[in-house]
Amino acid sequence: MCLIFIAYKHHPRYPLVIAANRDEFYARPTAPARFWAEHPDLLAGRDLEGGGTWLGVLRDGRFAAVTNYREPGKTRTGTPSRGQLVTDFLLRADTPLDYLRRVSARGADYNGFNLLVSDDNALCWYSNRGDGARELSPGVYALSNHLLDTLWPKVARGKAGFESLLGRDALDGDALLELLADRTVALEEELPDTGVGPDLERVLSPIFINSENYGTRSSTVVTLDTAGYVKFVEQSYGPAGRVADKVEFEFQLASGEARDSRSSSAARQNAGGA
Repeated sequence: MCLIFIAYKHHPRYPLVIAANRDEFYARPTAPARFWAEHPDLLAGRDLEGGGTWLGVLRDGRFAAVTNYREPGKTRTGTPSRGQLVTDFLLRADTPLDYLRRVSARGADYNGFNLLVSDDNALCWYSNRGDGARELSPGVYALSNHLLDTLWPKVARGKAGFESLLGRDALDGDALLELLADRTVALEEELPDTGVGPDLERVLSPIFINSENYGTRSSTVVTLDTAGYVKFVEQSYGPAGRVADKVEFEFQLASGEARDSRSSSAARQNAGGA
C-alpha cells in the first residue's frame, strides 16, 4: 500500500474501517484479491514478484497492511520482501504488539516500511524508520510513505474526506472508493520535499496516482461492523488509470462462511456502471 486511512473503534457501527490505495509500477505482476488456495482463511491480493501482499484479512478478523517508506537513494537490493511481513502476521498467532516487537528486532534487514496489524483486541503500528512499535488508541489514522499521520497534502485531504464520510450512520463503500479515486494535484507550495524533485513530487501528490509507468493499481475498502460482518471490496486499475476488475467479498466472522462476487469493467459498463 501507499496510502491507508483507518478508523479504529471510532464509528459506532463499524469498529474497523479501512480505505487504501496500492501504488506500484504497472509492469509488476499482481493477482487480485481472493482467498488463497494454500491458506483458505487468508483474503488478499498477491504480489507475484515478491510472493507476499500489501493488505490482507483473515476470516477471524485479523488485518495487516504495509507501506514503503520513501527515501530515494537508500533502497537496497537483495533485502527481504516487505510484503511477507503482512502474510507472516496473518498466519501466526502472535498478538499485534508482540509481532511488531519481533519484527523490530530485524527491522534493519528491510528497506524502509510501515506496518499496521490488528486483531480483535488491538491495532498496532511499527516503522523501521520510527521509534518502535506502539499500540494505537481508538481514532482515525492516515499513513502514506512516511511516518504515521505525516500530513502530506494527499494525506491531509484524504483524511478530512474520510472523517467526513465516517460522520454518516451507514458507510457508503462507493463513496469511499470515490475518495480513493481523487486525482487532485497538490498546490506547488504544499508539496513536501522528500528528495525526489518537484516534478515527481507533483506526480505523486494526488490520492490517486496516474503516470506513464507507475500509478494506483488498486483501491481497497474493508469494513467490519458490530455484528462481525466483513465486507471487502477491491477495485483494480490498469495503465492510465483504466478501470479494470472489481472483486467483492462478504463474510461473517463467527461462521467463517464467505461469498464473493467478481465483475469485469466490461460487465459493469454493460450494466450501466463506470
